[in-house]
Amino acid sequence: MTQFNAVPDSKTPISYFESFPFRTSFFPRAFGFPDLLILVKRGEEMDPNSVKSTLSTLAFGNVMAAAARDYQKEVMSNEKAQSSSSVNQEVDLDELMDDPELEKLHADRIAALKKEAEKRQELKMQGHGEYREITEPDFLGEVKGSSKVICHFYHREFYRCKIMDKHLKSLAPRHFNTKFIKLDAENAPFFVAKLGIKTLPCVILFRNGIATDRLIGFQDLGAKDDFPTRTLEVLFLKKGIIEEKKQGEDDDDDLENKHRTVRSSINIDTDSD
Repeated sequence: MTQFNAVPDSKTPISYFESFPFRTSFFPRAFGFPDLLILVKRGEEMDPNSVKSTLSTLAFGNVMAAAARDYQKEVMSNEKAQSSSSVNQEVDLDELMDDPELEKLHADRIAALKKEAEKRQELKMQGHGEYREITEPDFLGEVKGSSKVICHFYHREFYRCKIMDKHLKSLAPRHFNTKFIKLDAENAPFFVAKLGIKTLPCVILFRNGIATDRLIGFQDLGAKDDFPTRTLEVLFLKKGIIEEKKQGEDDDDDLENKHRTVRSSINIDTDSD
C-alpha cells in the first residue's frame, strides 16, 4: 500500500500542513473502485480490518445501487411493453369492428332475432303460449288457425281431467309453437260425436286442422294418476306435436315440474274411468 504525505501548495502555509493531524493513503483503481483517498492520523498505523470493512461496505453499496438501477430499468421496460400491448389491442379491436365478415354475422343475428320476435308475437296473437278454454263455435277456427294444436276434451267433474289440465297448463308456455286448448265435452256435443269421443279425458292432436292422433285416459301414461309432466311431454315429443326445447331455454320451474306430480294439489272427485 502506497502512502503519501500531504504536499503544501503555494497558497497554503507550511505551518498548516505541519499541524494537520492526518496523513493520506491512496488506493488506485486496481481495487475495483474509483481512486480512493483515506485520511489516517499521524503516528498511527492503518488497521487492515478497518480498511477491509470499509471496502466491503463500499462494495455492498455499489451492488445495491446497481440492483436499484437494474430494477428501475426493468419497471420502465414493463410499463413500456404494457403500453405498447394496450395500443395493439385497441388497434386489433378497431380492425375487428371494421371486419365485413363480422358485420355480416352481426346483421344476420339481428335479423334472425327480429324474425323470431315477430313470429312469437304472431303466435301469441293466435293464442299460443297459454292453456285456454274455448267454446264449440270457436273450435274450427282454433284448430285450423295453427299448424299444431293440442285439444283436451274434458268433463268438469272428472278427477283425471283435472290432472290432465294441470300438466297441459304447465307445458303450454314452454312449447310456444304449439297451441294448447281445452273444450268442455258437455257443451260440445256436435264435435264429440263427430270425433267419436267416448272416454274422458281425451286429448286430440291436430296438424293443419286435421286430427292425426289422440290420447285416451292415461293408457299411454302408465295407467296411473301420479305420472310426472315430463312423461306426457316425452309422449308429445315422440308424436311430433311439440319440439324439444334447446339447452338453456328451460324455465325456472321446469326442474320442479319434471319431478313433481299434481296429484297432491287436486281434490279427489268423480273419475271418468
